[in-house]
Amino acid sequence: MAIDLPTPEFSRVQRLDALGIDKTIKLSAKGAECAALAARFGLVSIKHLNAELTLTAQARAIFMTGHLSAQVTQSCVATGEPVMTPVQSDFTVRFISADAVQDDAELEIDAEDCDEMVHDGQSIDLGEAVAQSLVLALDPWPRHPQADAILKASGAMKGEDVGPFAALKSLKDKLGE
Repeated sequence: MAIDLPTPEFSRVQRLDALGIDKTIKLSAKGAECAALAARFGLVSIKHLNAELTLTAQARAIFMTGHLSAQVTQSCVATGEPVMTPVQSDFTVRFISADAVQDDAELEIDAEDCDEMVHDGQSIDLGEAVAQSLVLALDPWPRHPQADAILKASGAMKGEDVGPFAALKSLKDKLGE
């Protein structure tokens, strides 16, 4: 029984039989796609998302190497304030067939560090691979440059509790040293 999954927000499906290998492909997310991706990934916004990709075939896999650039706005983990972040990231994705996943003894895995996505033997979704690469490139703990000052002004922190050595001082006080 096949499961119908929703179409990804930034879908660029390429049929394998019509796919050009070893050529450059450029992708750009449109405004509505950026907004939908931002909602999916819990971001304030994505201003733009662009990628330049190259596909190569090796054994039973297709490798996509590329570079993505994006301008995202995340929420500061300490204050909730918006943090605009430029993202530049090189990435590699290995597309493998569902058959290769089930017969992994024949799939040769090299030392190259890359993410894997399964395809159905008919097509691959380049846009979804770029979207997943974007979320992996994000700062997991975005912090506003003025977070300490904002927290101090709001009364959440006292002056001596602000700064890079506050946690060390707190630990020292707890240990009684």
